Amino acid sequence: MKRSVQTYIIGIALLASASVAFLVWTAPSVDAPHVRAVLTLSVIALITHLMGHSLSRNSAGGVNGSVSFVPFLASAAISPNWATTVGVMGVSVIVQIVRRRPLTRGAFNICQHTLSVSLAILAYRLFGGTSVLDGGALPYVALAALFLTFSAVNSLSVSGVVSLSDSRMFWDVWTENNLGTLAYDLIALPVIAVLAWVYAKYGASGAFVVAVSLLGLRELYNVNLQLDRANQELLELMVAAIEARDPYTSGHSRRVSEHAKVIAQIVGLRPTLAKRVGIAALLHDVGKIHEVFAPILLKPGRLTEEENAIMQTHPIKSEELVSKVSQLRDIVPAVRHHHENWDGTGYPDGLAGDRIPLASRIIMFADTIDAMTSDRPYRKALDAAAVRSELMKHRGRQFDPAICDALLSSGRFEELFRYSSHQSLPHTQEVPRLRLASQA
Repeated sequence: MKRSVQTYIIGIALLASASVAFLVWTAPSVDAPHVRAVLTLSVIALITHLMGHSLSRNSAGGVNGSVSFVPFLASAAISPNWATTVGVMGVSVIVQIVRRRPLTRGAFNICQHTLSVSLAILAYRLFGGTSVLDGGALPYVALAALFLTFSAVNSLSVSGVVSLSDSRMFWDVWTENNLGTLAYDLIALPVIAVLAWVYAKYGASGAFVVAVSLLGLRELYNVNLQLDRANQELLELMVAAIEARDPYTSGHSRRVSEHAKVIAQIVGLRPTLAKRVGIAALLHDVGKIHEVFAPILLKPGRLTEEENAIMQTHPIKSEELVSKVSQLRDIVPAVRHHHENWDGTGYPDGLAGDRIPLASRIIMFADTIDAMTSDRPYRKALDAAAVRSELMKHRGRQFDPAICDALLSSGRFEELFRYSSHQSLPHTQEVPRLRLASQA
């Protein structure tokens, strides 16, 4: 395990210990009704957690991995003191043992859950929240603070450890793990309030009835993420089938997709739009699966004019395939026009300037950068300085000058070279129409 990850986990553990100690110091005594509430809701949390499924491939125990946080936070609203943190720790320990988590990962999950709930309780009390058992109206503002604090600390701490472990950008990890389930997490807020109110009014029996709705919420999470995962896997399967025709192109579409998402974020697109650009980039060459391209892709020499003309139809073939999937119709223009040049000399339609879809202009950068950072039979892969020089040379001709300026002035420019490949590509590999100095 990386030393940075170890240090991070130790830091989370120390913060969790300090927050629990502060709760004990500010409210050392807990009465019996609060203890009974914590025990009841901890049992509900354990049941919902063990019956749930892991909903995120990269989750290390975050909110989007379970709905057990709902009874945890209802417990916090009923017993806003250290007793709830003890219940959370107890449930977390049991879950880690049952799921046979590695020791370090299990310890992190326990500590980050404890820290998240402890800070959420402090936020709840800061906004005037008191035990729901005391009667009176539900403290809606305090409940919102409770939920938002827990969600923020939970998602940030999990994204931090994954980012360090996988050497990935923190923001990329956070958006991947949380954006897809954000709406469903927000749905949980009124469920927390209802569960706390029902327990206060009807006791344990009423709480267990409400718990049934948690299982329904868990299934809603599960179905949504499974569909999203299945769609992504089908797209990747399609791309793998295309690249299987030519082993030299292996990984090209995935690298272009990663490049495109980074560039989209640099130019200020919202995470949801950046993700769509990434999908369009993943599918930009999908039309090459058409039989007409097979002999050309495998040709060992330079292409003839006729063969070049055929290759330039692949964006149209890609458009035709992508347009058949209703959920992908919004990215059809991006796929069709990814070889259009800023000055109008590209193909298939000769669009120029702002008439070219923004996503297509982004993919043009991503596709070209992957071509430049891959070895060719006639040159080695270019380094960052050479790529920067070539982009500037073709700024305003092949490339959107505004995107070019934003990309080259961004501190994230170097990040694009994490995805570079040094595989040698044959002369027949169709690449963006950039005449590198080393090719002239």
